[in-house]
Amino acid sequence: MSGIDLYEVLGLSSTCTRAEIKKAYHKAALQHHPDKVPEAEREEAEVRFKAVSQAYEVLYDDQKRAHYDRFGLDEPNGGGGMDGEVDLEDLLAQMFMGGGMGGMGGMPGMSGMGGMPGMGSFDSSGPHRRGKDVVQEYDITLEELYKGKTVKLASTRNAFCSTCKGSGGKDKAKPRKCSTCNGAGYVQKLRQVGRGLMTQDKVECGNCKTTGEVFKEKEKCRKCKGERVLEEKKVLEVYIPRGSKDGDKIILEGEADDQPNMETGNIVFVLQEKPHEIFTRAAADLSAHVSITLSEALCGFSRVVLKHLDGRGISITHPRGKSLKQGQVLKVPGEGMPYKKGDHRGDLYLTIEIEFPSGEWLSQPDNLDKLQALLPKQTAKPLEAEVVDNVEFDPAASMEAFGEADEEGGSAWVDDDEDDGDDVGQAQCAQQ
Repeated sequence: MSGIDLYEVLGLSSTCTRAEIKKAYHKAALQHHPDKVPEAEREEAEVRFKAVSQAYEVLYDDQKRAHYDRFGLDEPNGGGGMDGEVDLEDLLAQMFMGGGMGGMGGMPGMSGMGGMPGMGSFDSSGPHRRGKDVVQEYDITLEELYKGKTVKLASTRNAFCSTCKGSGGKDKAKPRKCSTCNGAGYVQKLRQVGRGLMTQDKVECGNCKTTGEVFKEKEKCRKCKGERVLEEKKVLEVYIPRGSKDGDKIILEGEADDQPNMETGNIVFVLQEKPHEIFTRAAADLSAHVSITLSEALCGFSRVVLKHLDGRGISITHPRGKSLKQGQVLKVPGEGMPYKKGDHRGDLYLTIEIEFPSGEWLSQPDNLDKLQALLPKQTAKPLEAEVVDNVEFDPAASMEAFGEADEEGGSAWVDDDEDDGDDVGQAQCAQQ
């Protein structure tokens, strides 16, 4: 019997039923499914998921299970694998004890991760034949997003050699198969993903740059020296439509590095909206605070209250006879951000902030007497209580400290009349 116990992989005993095998497999597959674990644990989960799937494939098949129960993972004649398949013992040993990763895709239904229910295809033949995109963040102001912008940027990239058209060789020169990757363009590389766990990556061949072919030194292109690409500098024109928002992507197709045998990737600019001093944005709406005097709040006004993102002054007329309250919101339709398509715009929300008279004005008794004479008399019914405490207050407080006074030693009230003598902290219980 092999040192690797397939029953143990699924957490079962050797007397388990097919129903128990199926149940244990579903439980283990869910536990180790790469999509169900954090990103940092995903590679290790993929390895364990494959091992669980392989164990299930053997044990759930009555014929394979009987073979395994009798001979383990070894053929009776010492040959490798069952029914001409890969050596499963070697596979599991590689997964759980840090060996090589050869033969991972040899089991039926296990070409990479494909063939398993609920799993997407994992192409083991190589990466997608498209170059990588170059992603860059681009900081932009709210004014620029409001009006739109065209910006020119200097770019340096690897472009196919114009002399050899990206072949790397002279005219009529014939390449030979790369001896490093044997013409595959990629080589296998082992990488440790956890304690006692290894995985196999397919990486670009550094000798042939994924082409699978190389030229003799004397047959290489004189301009690019066989590298197939040369550095190219150019100016890119980037158009940012008005109404764009934070996180929007501006894609310049085919402007990334040229790579042999691959479609050229894109340059992707991700817009990063800078915070604004006055305006706050939500979708296509804008909000801002407007300061008015107490006189304007009570008596009305007509004036420019703020400067918009395009430089226009926004004027408001508030009629006499209607007062404004602190925190009141005024909605101005059609003065928000423009939509990308069409001529429509969002709305502008203005929050009123009332500026009260200065301390100097309030310090003049005549002003207060005149104001009191003009304002309506008190109409609220006085509150009555048997005991009345005249308390002190902090006029500079804010709600930020609300909830900090707890019973476990927070900012609690302290009696100033408490005896501050030397006996503090030395209280004793009297004898009865």
